[in-house]
Amino acid sequence: MDLELVTVGTELLLGFTIDTNAAEIGRAVSAVGARVVRRASVGDDVQAIREAVADGLRRTGFVVVTGGLGPTTDDVTKRAVAELFDAPLEVHEEYLRELKDRFARYGRAPMPPSNRSQAEVPRGATVLHNPRGTAPGLLLEGELGAVMLLPGVPLEMRLMVEAHLVPLLERLAGSDPSARRVTRSRTLRTTGITESGLASGIAQVEQKLEDVSLAFLPGWDGVDLRLTAWNLPEERADVVLDRAEAALRPILGEHHYGVDETDLAGVVIDRLRERDLTLAVAESCTGGIVGARLTAMPGASDVFRGAVAAYANEIKIHLLGVPAGLIEAEGAVSEAVARAMAHGVSQACGSSAAVAVTGIAGPAGGTVEKPVGTVWLAATVGALARSRRVHFPGDREEVRHRAAQAALDLLRRLLS
Repeated sequence: MDLELVTVGTELLLGFTIDTNAAEIGRAVSAVGARVVRRASVGDDVQAIREAVADGLRRTGFVVVTGGLGPTTDDVTKRAVAELFDAPLEVHEEYLRELKDRFARYGRAPMPPSNRSQAEVPRGATVLHNPRGTAPGLLLEGELGAVMLLPGVPLEMRLMVEAHLVPLLERLAGSDPSARRVTRSRTLRTTGITESGLASGIAQVEQKLEDVSLAFLPGWDGVDLRLTAWNLPEERADVVLDRAEAALRPILGEHHYGVDETDLAGVVIDRLRERDLTLAVAESCTGGIVGARLTAMPGASDVFRGAVAAYANEIKIHLLGVPAGLIEAEGAVSEAVARAMAHGVSQACGSSAAVAVTGIAGPAGGTVEKPVGTVWLAATVGALARSRRVHFPGDREEVRHRAAQAALDLLRRLLS
């Protein structure tokens, strides 16, 4: 079935907030055979919301709306849709009690008066439970069609899409899954290879793939290769994606490190754990990004010993034991210093593996021999060591994040 999506929030139009909700809903509904045929973003304005929803209902009869369900004066989505359906807002006593209990449970009683508005529900609407927030979702159905209202907070929205929107779409699609046609995607994650290099490498295989389209998605972490099976029976879509992935993986080789939402830091942690190794990190230009990415992964404490953000040369010398003469002779951004940093942090933290990064993130500090974007990486695993010089384009933030990804990738490959 076709549906339309309306995302509400003046912050979306001003550019202060990126609309990730629309992308997540698009992926979720296409996976169960539905299709978002149009989406619109409108500000926190009753008339604009009402018109956008009415237009969508005229075209498809089913609209999903996110945002504008909070307790503040700019949250007007519920009122706009209630007016459209001629369904006056009424206090939902059961939800009001639940709301008060929630505030009491978290030690925030009494409930602020403004939150009472979240218990006001358009007459005849179905209240949809929100497990993480105070704004319930709502489903309104009538002669105009059906509208599902969901919170705009991404985590709340995501949980409610899984709990309410997807099951509803599956019911509307019918009880026979074999008759359902879906569009499904799978992403193969690569790093350490350019978009053009990846495209050239897989060109011959790409021509032979059946029922699958490929899209190249370059970013700071590398190039994601998205495989999409379009409008196929559910079981057939999975088979097609499996076959395409099997054909592409050997060509991607070491550049491939995971599927879909896989994080390279998580891959590194898993490999260290499998080998009963521990890790320490020494960072200069990245200033802690590598350590932050590692510790963001569940289970990092199994392997991660610690990190030193050795930004100043004095810290490299006194905490990591990098010889002052080495820095003077080779420069802080050099293979020798990167290797010494990795060795030093491993000794300091008592780890069996280490990774180090030192570079020139800019915008100043570059030379003819070492221009801005020059980075030296080093990794050690026991007696094994590997180092690499790379050069990244972009501004300071891009160079630092690319360097962190490259450092993790160097260690991953050494662990292989």
